Amino acid sequence: MDLQELLERFSAGQDAALARAISVIEDERDGYEGLLNKLYPLSRHRLRLGVTGPPGAGKSTLVGRLASRIVRSGETVGIIAVDPTSPFTGGALLGDRIRMDDAGGLPGVFIRSMGTRGSLGGLSRSTREVAMAMDAFGKERIIIETVGVGQSELDIAGAADTTVVVLVPESGDGVQAMKAGLLEIADVIVVNKADREGAGRIVREISAMLELKPDEGNGWRVPVLETVARDDIGTAGLLAAVEEHRRHLDRSGLAQERRRNRARGELREIVEREILGRVLGDDGFEKTLGDAVERILANRSTPYHEAGEILKDLNLFRPKRS
Repeated sequence: MDLQELLERFSAGQDAALARAISVIEDERDGYEGLLNKLYPLSRHRLRLGVTGPPGAGKSTLVGRLASRIVRSGETVGIIAVDPTSPFTGGALLGDRIRMDDAGGLPGVFIRSMGTRGSLGGLSRSTREVAMAMDAFGKERIIIETVGVGQSELDIAGAADTTVVVLVPESGDGVQAMKAGLLEIADVIVVNKADREGAGRIVREISAMLELKPDEGNGWRVPVLETVARDDIGTAGLLAAVEEHRRHLDRSGLAQERRRNRARGELREIVEREILGRVLGDDGFEKTLGDAVERILANRSTPYHEAGEILKDLNLFRPKRS
């Protein structure tokens, strides 16, 4: 299927064309940049919902419940589930779709699992681009669920407009959540599996910590909610909180600010990727690198000097301002 045919089927609303477009983008196949340039003007920059938290918090089940409620209200949903990557295949390892119950079978719901593929952060480097493709396809709600470990929990704040942090009573105390930076990025906090012992305690701890946080001046008070996603308990309240945050973003002008920050992040990421690709793709780069390493090991040079020389040779060197 050539690019023109793919775009025609994409514009006709064929799910198979969306799936093919995402594969082209994620795998960086021939013509993927041209495809991105065609899709971007079609996107409407809809608000994106990020869902993150530690493993075992029930994020996928919760996302499935939210998607079901959104579809029942008459809107379509695109879900990106970012899984750990298999070191052997490069593909998504866990397959979050199997834990989203029946949401994937509902009309209007499109779910795509993506691997991190060695990203230095937790999000796949093409996550933003895939979200844009879903937006261009016409999905009215886009949900990004992260793998829930390490940097991914913080990366989501740069990719989403509203960030939901999901915890469980077994996650540990609120101090641990604070140390992980989760409370810093949360727009809504959910204690899932709230029918288990200790749920009330962690809700009280987190609520107390939020009271101590400096006022950021944006007028939003982070709610702490309880859910039992398995039984669809509390999910209506969660969706209502997400809706209220969306209205707050629009009223306060923060929606535009977050879109601006996201566009800046996307542009920076693209430039960094292009620079890195050109450096590593240079035929003589490995030899240049090897020669530099030998000079460093022989104490004839330093890594800092050699890095400057390499950048100069690649016409990427810019003198630092004094």
